[in-house]
Amino acid sequence: MRKMEFKMERPGLLKEGDRVTVTEGLLPSNYYYTIDPSLAMSGNYPFRERLLSREGEVTSVVENERGFYVTVRFEE
Repeated sequence: MRKMEFKMERPGLLKEGDRVTVTEGLLPSNYYYTIDPSLAMSGNYPFRERLLSREGEVTSVVENERGFYVTVRFEE
């Protein structure tokens, strides 16, 4: 099992328990992931930390002073 955090710009787009799919993006030295359809985006991950699964479950949505953060659990 692996947990990843995603930044969500607006409230109410995702809730705990939602099943989500992610799309992988490629940068010159990193991967990043987007919850479809463009609901939230991850930080950058080096090649050695590439996500193998493309489906997961939202385990929490937290609001803090920087915005909304979604934690997703993936079975790997």
